[in-house]
Amino acid sequence: MSWWRKVIGGLVLATLALPASAESNEISVAQQYGVSFLPLMVMERDKLVEKHAKAAGLADTKVNWVKVAGPSVMNDGVISGALQFIAVGAPSMITLWDKTNGQVKGVSAMTTYPLYLITRNPNVKSVRDLSNQDKIAVPSIKVSTQAIMLQMLAAKEFGDANWAKFDPYTVALSHPDAVLALTNNSAGVNAHFTSSPFYEQEVKVPGVHLLTTNYEILGGPATAVVIAASAKYRDANPKSYNAFYEALKEAIETINKDKRAAAKVYLEQAKDTKNSVDDIYSVISAKDYNYTLMPQKVYKTAEFMNRIGTDKHKPGSWKDLFFPEVQGMQGD
Repeated sequence: MSWWRKVIGGLVLATLALPASAESNEISVAQQYGVSFLPLMVMERDKLVEKHAKAAGLADTKVNWVKVAGPSVMNDGVISGALQFIAVGAPSMITLWDKTNGQVKGVSAMTTYPLYLITRNPNVKSVRDLSNQDKIAVPSIKVSTQAIMLQMLAAKEFGDANWAKFDPYTVALSHPDAVLALTNNSAGVNAHFTSSPFYEQEVKVPGVHLLTTNYEILGGPATAVVIAASAKYRDANPKSYNAFYEALKEAIETINKDKRAAAKVYLEQAKDTKNSVDDIYSVISAKDYNYTLMPQKVYKTAEFMNRIGTDKHKPGSWKDLFFPEVQGMQGD
């Protein structure tokens, strides 16, 4: 963590040193782990941001691709200006929007997919059986999408007054580390609010069973990953911002045209040796898995976070949370 904060500090100084009239020729993009970030992997491999930046007259654009375990560092980075684009869960973007009075917003959605709450505790037959004997791995405590989904789940099962009931049971682990902990039954971790392709690995472990999904909690397909950026960056760098947006759109179109080829890209870029092309293709071709710029169920999450007091401001609609490029879509 200290190493990454030094990197952020250096990027901040570099950003401040740029002439005020010029667009930045360096873009830093942060993401987490998993097949949900495949569009960014395609963008990195095919240098799509650089391609669209060059077409807009911006030569020699450098793109830094950074991977982190959870959203906390990314939130700090986008606020400070060290990171220009971050790939986070909808709740993290909503929190940023709230804390910055709308100065950080969603660029677009990126991936709609189910999150799976699983356990290997034989005594936990339903979510109501979870207790202080359980440790649930989530990417970040209290602020990650999984943590917010647990709060929504607690409110749904035990009433709004008990929305934080499951918070003490959570531990912060990246998805790869959580897989190891759950599989080896180490550090007391016996549950994981996970995503693909980690879910598919974990359900093969004897005794692991599914409790619920974010789709069940939210009542339908929901955006799990969004891209966020600051209004300050967007205003000062309209060409760079648009180059990233167009690159993301192209990457999603590329994936959706040939998902088997996209599965190969994931394995190569993620250096994934545990899954096959067929495994990844099966995940991203599932009917409830979708790469799309259109936000889904984002407003419902924001309304909940405001209702329990996590966020002070309530958006009028989902459009308040996103920049204009996607506001013409049929989101919610």
